[in-house]
Amino acid sequence: MQPHTIVIGAGIGGLTTAALLLKAGHRVTVLEAHVYPGGCAGTFYHQKFRFDAGATLAGGFAAAGPHAQLAEMLGLTWPIRAADPAWVVHLPDGRSVTQWADPQQWQAERLRAFPQAESFWHLQEKLAQASWDVSTRPFPWPPRSWRDGLTLARALRPSTVPAIPYLLRTVGSLAAAGDPMFRAFLDGQLLISAQTTADKANALYGSAALDLPRRGVNHVHGGMGALAETLVAWIRAHGGEVLYRQEVTAVDMSAGKAAAVRTKRGLHVAGDHIVANLTPWSLAELLGEAAPRSLRREVRQRTPTWGAFTLYLGLDASHLPADLASHHQIIGDHTRPLGEGNSVFVSLSDAQDETRGPAGTRVATLSTHTAVAPWWQLRHTDKAAYEARRAVYAERLLAAAETAVPGLRQAVRLALPGTPVTFATYTRRALGMVGGFPQTSLWHARGPYTGIANLWLVGDSIFPGQSTAGATLGGMRVAAAVQQAGPRSVWVTKKRPLPVSHSS
Repeated sequence: MQPHTIVIGAGIGGLTTAALLLKAGHRVTVLEAHVYPGGCAGTFYHQKFRFDAGATLAGGFAAAGPHAQLAEMLGLTWPIRAADPAWVVHLPDGRSVTQWADPQQWQAERLRAFPQAESFWHLQEKLAQASWDVSTRPFPWPPRSWRDGLTLARALRPSTVPAIPYLLRTVGSLAAAGDPMFRAFLDGQLLISAQTTADKANALYGSAALDLPRRGVNHVHGGMGALAETLVAWIRAHGGEVLYRQEVTAVDMSAGKAAAVRTKRGLHVAGDHIVANLTPWSLAELLGEAAPRSLRREVRQRTPTWGAFTLYLGLDASHLPADLASHHQIIGDHTRPLGEGNSVFVSLSDAQDETRGPAGTRVATLSTHTAVAPWWQLRHTDKAAYEARRAVYAERLLAAAETAVPGLRQAVRLALPGTPVTFATYTRRALGMVGGFPQTSLWHARGPYTGIANLWLVGDSIFPGQSTAGATLGGMRVAAAVQQAGPRSVWVTKKRPLPVSHSS
């Protein structure tokens, strides 16, 4: 009998899992609370502009990268165009460092900016190569079964063995001290890619994260949400269902397994497997009293992850410099912690993409890491103070961005601020947390298991964590786990008629 898999949430991880299971012969139903797919990697429309809600950097499309692998598996084409440079880093001392995708250009750039650090970069490149080499094959980390252990053993190669001694090291332990701007540079790159700084970031994961620009950054035509829309189109064309405005409110249990889901609009869907593109907090809330003890304990003990303060701008392109790089990172005071406006990431839409706004305009997303608790406290206790803090942060981001994008303030035609409260409202993420868990230790990485045999997590909460590339790798892993847990089906390549929708 054809197994039925229900996917809660149309984020990249959930859609990847759904597409691969659909190709493997499963019946697939994706239920999404919002009116568009992608979650934190979605694109929303407001006053004729299309804004990227959260994620603004698209990587993993180079040969053997996660998105490239998925495209080959499914036979689809991504709506992308290469971006080089990937981004420009603006340091507190006025120095700027361009993250070129081309390895030769990058080597010349880092020699110019940090001539004393070349030994670090050579080691980082070796560790990154080993990490990427392993990640291109099935990599069920952390392992939970003998099958996972066997899969990991098969993923290793002689070239990856020299990286093993670095399993317990941090990126900071590999970097020579002496230049505070070099450490500020490392911290800034790792905060946006590993959710932590050099002294805490795992050496292997962090080395791969530092290598992301060399693995190719791309513009996505129509905004980041076009990646999710491409997957939705493929799923629907091959017989799967993706239903919007269907917020899942309950999971029905039977004999210790997840048997069905219910939505706010009265839809009831029974299935053999359920994949939740949610955070552990959101899943525990959804399960209620049926949440396993281990999951309840996890959400009590885990420290909330970062949130983001964002500023979405509609811009008059005539006020922007010509030949401006699309992405910039601005680091303020290197003696203070990053985030909270002291480090800001600026992403401008592709100048060649006319779908993002009216003629003669571009859009920008400005963002900074922020702790979620203060925003919620003010929102509940002092709305005026909440709004004042929001205005202060918006000004911080604009002031920082102007150091990288001259004329930005004069170009603004529309400005929309977003706090963790905003993210929670529109993405349904608990407390508005984004980006997944800090990658401080491979031994503390979270896998997809929930304590319920036929219910899995997917998305940036499971290893390897944040980014569309990371979520895609996680989706590949979960799709394989679901297939191993149930009856095997033959791989299907032909298109099937679209089923009757259950939407209400």
